[in-house]
Amino acid sequence: MAIERGYRFSIPFAEAFPQGLVMVGEVSADTEYQSREDRAAGRPTRQRVDEATGKRQWKCMVTDPGEDKAKRASFEITFLADVQPVPTTSEVLPGMRPIELEGLTAEPRVAGNGEFKYQSYLFRATGFQAVGSGSGSASAGKSSRGSASSSASEDTKAA
Repeated sequence: MAIERGYRFSIPFAEAFPQGLVMVGEVSADTEYQSREDRAAGRPTRQRVDEATGKRQWKCMVTDPGEDKAKRASFEITFLADVQPVPTTSEVLPGMRPIELEGLTAEPRVAGNGEFKYQSYLFRATGFQAVGSGSGSASAGKSSRGSASSSASEDTKAA
């Protein structure tokens, strides 16, 4: 029996990100692509809805301080929630705050181009939890974990 494409693995936050995450900027609605003609006609932008859960999609940029490759350290997290998730921590620098996620899932992806492909993950979460409320620290390394990004094609179908 094979695992189907697009399967989302539940993973504890402390195992995925032993050094935590830093949110850069704010949480915003993940909107569908809008063509030039749609904008010219004044059509409103539509927020994406996750096909698996039926929840609205939100996104934010995060940085993983434990990632050794600079190009893979920053990526987007997709939130699946009916209302916009609100971080539980305050900013430590303007626009930056440490965060922990609840309901974290990882979906394996192939990233990169040509001969420079690597294993990556698309991370989704249901919201924020208080920093330090995780279930301990992880002992597993992250050397095989790549970066994740969110785009119109990645959230609705496999790459």
